[in-house]
Amino acid sequence: MLVSLFICPLCQSPLQPAADTWRCDGSLNPKKTAHPFDVARQGYVNLLPVQQKKSKAPGDSQASIEARKRFLNAGHYQPLQALICQKMAELLVKDELISKQKSKPVNWLDIGCGEGYYTQAMAQTGMDTIIAADISKPAVVELAKANKATHSLWYQKEVTVDAKLAEGSKTAVIYPLVTSAAHLPLRKHSINGISSIFSPILPTAFNDVLTSKGYLIIAKPDAGHLSAVREALFDDVREHDSDKFLQDLAPYFTLLNTYNVSTELTLSADDLADLLTMTPYAYRARSEKKQALLASVVTEKFATEAKFIVYVMQKTVIV
Repeated sequence: MLVSLFICPLCQSPLQPAADTWRCDGSLNPKKTAHPFDVARQGYVNLLPVQQKKSKAPGDSQASIEARKRFLNAGHYQPLQALICQKMAELLVKDELISKQKSKPVNWLDIGCGEGYYTQAMAQTGMDTIIAADISKPAVVELAKANKATHSLWYQKEVTVDAKLAEGSKTAVIYPLVTSAAHLPLRKHSINGISSIFSPILPTAFNDVLTSKGYLIIAKPDAGHLSAVREALFDDVREHDSDKFLQDLAPYFTLLNTYNVSTELTLSADDLADLLTMTPYAYRARSEKKQALLASVVTEKFATEAKFIVYVMQKTVIV
């Protein structure tokens, strides 16, 4: 049951989901007090205590989120979305995690989910539950609102199941959470898979919540990603070192496969402005460089190539 999937971020006691307020049972709290966490009207739950915040408003800003929504919804990174979901579905079928005979639900964690562009597609791959987690409250608000509209939130489960059975399809139930990736409010060994799409890589935290032989899917920029953009913005262009995190994961995970995907982009001035706003270029590049680049696209579209690498890993079984 999903009742035991979550733990309190304050005292680590079992946390009970509910449509209005989540409460822990206080069993691990010295004072035996139950901590409440209200469900926001948009449908998300804030499980990020003040002491886990490094700033007043951590994570992506509203402007960055709005820019990313426009850019991604235009389909510019759709090949990456399709590849991730294809590999995820293959893993689920490979281990028969979605067979009719399975006795336990398949739980997936999308860490750093943002506004949910990838999460929405993942929900169609066959698992039962997706925990959509991000430290940015504005991002999780957007994701929650979108999934509430499609009746995909956890407290809409009965409606979702009935509707999808009528359609002959299956969509995962989604739990939008504001939380820290380093302090996941999840019971140990309760998650079958984790996806980290341009998001934090935390070997110990991932290892703790994944089941034995659980999967990890990571997407990163590949060498040459948006090279034309970077050459226009920076005097000294450093290449992406996509593999640098693998040594940190090595004690816990085995690399199964890597996959490369690229797509040619032809961007309007608005598209390019959104791309700059949604990436670290927004604060790393000098203002005059950004303005000059955008000015050059007023009369002619800008061409560049998006290049990504996807890593599929599995938790190592230590004998």
